[in-house]
Amino acid sequence: MSVILRPARQRGHARLSWLDSWHSFSFADYYDPRHMGFRALRVINEDIISPGTGFGTHGHRDMEIVTYVTSGSLEHRDSTGEHAMICQGEVQRMSAGTGIRHSEFNSSDHAPVKLLQIWIMPEREGLPPGYEQKSFDDLAKRNRFCTIASADGRDGSVRIRQDVMLFAACLDPDVQLQRELTPGRAAWLQVVAGGLRVNGVMAEAGDGVALEAEALVDLRANSESEILCFDLGPYPL
Repeated sequence: MSVILRPARQRGHARLSWLDSWHSFSFADYYDPRHMGFRALRVINEDIISPGTGFGTHGHRDMEIVTYVTSGSLEHRDSTGEHAMICQGEVQRMSAGTGIRHSEFNSSDHAPVKLLQIWIMPEREGLPPGYEQKSFDDLAKRNRFCTIASADGRDGSVRIRQDVMLFAACLDPDVQLQRELTPGRAAWLQVVAGGLRVNGVMAEAGDGVALEAEALVDLRANSESEILCFDLGPYPL
């Protein structure tokens, strides 16, 4: 049994004139062989994009990319013809597959956009590109695990092509929330806001917690908190 804290202050950090980005795992110019991902989970970046700026058109392939906006709105365009605004509480899934080009832009003239950018290795290479976007209100996440992404689209979640379930939860102070883990599976908790105990380990905003060979995920909120919980199968399959 193993519970390992990934402290926010130890993450990689990139600060540009228009972007403030924190990397839970190795990404771009930040490289740490101890933190290359967790099972199929490859990237968790906490990004703050300044008004009127963003990522220019660039390409990806063979990756499931999930965007979770926590504040503001993000304008998306891609080479499949998709054009959308991703707002707070919305989840976007972009399957890069055989290749896709896209841009992400904060079109606000006054407010930054804050988001988590998540990369998940797909079940296999060479899949066709795809796009999906759905909204999940705070009530659906209040003191419960709300499924926002899964391999089978359960509970109205976006579909990701990997044996991963992704949950969001917003917890009131002193609330306890538990979820069983099937033997052979693992979990990663990413604290979006607030502070809570994860299987007895204190974690605060920006922290991650890796759970291996644990029977369940046990959350106890110290304050009003928001988390993402990844339930991950064995990888590689």
